[in-house]
Amino acid sequence: RQQAQGKCVAFRAAAAFAKPDLYEALEKRGVQYAIRIPANENLEWEIAELLFRPPGRPSRKPLVRYKSFSYQAGSWTQPRRVVAKVEHHVGELFPRVGFIVTNLPLPNRAVVRFYNRRGTAEQWIKEGKQAAHWTRLSCHRFRANDVRLQLSGLAYNLGNLWRRLVFPVATTHR
Repeated sequence: RQQAQGKCVAFRAAAAFAKPDLYEALEKRGVQYAIRIPANENLEWEIAELLFRPPGRPSRKPLVRYKSFSYQAGSWTQPRRVVAKVEHHVGELFPRVGFIVTNLPLPNRAVVRFYNRRGTAEQWIKEGKQAAHWTRLSCHRFRANDVRLQLSGLAYNLGNLWRRLVFPVATTHR
């Protein structure tokens, strides 16, 4: 529906959605996507040079490096672009590694930034579930549950508005 209105549609998902059929369906419809995929030996082999911390004294900030490469898993019908992010944190022995399969025509860092916004939305959902009990939809009729969910959303938004009015942005004094 959004594409019919001339809008660009993009999809981002966790590793649970890393299915070849989903990639093909999205590509067939012209939808851009960024989907996390689980690490495996072949993917780690592609980024082997990034897994080692460079020599010298490490900085306090994490060392973050990106690499993009073409990869074809055994169940895929064609090779796809994979973006890897490798983070070396001070005091940690092994790097944090993540892989994202994508068809976005963006630089590596922008692909990772786009994918990470998925987590922000999930935090808002989690907050709403805890604060306004969004999941308490025990009515037998769909319309009743719909109204109940909308009222919970309204209560959540009003609570946030009141919180912002009562507790304006704190200024810190040193």
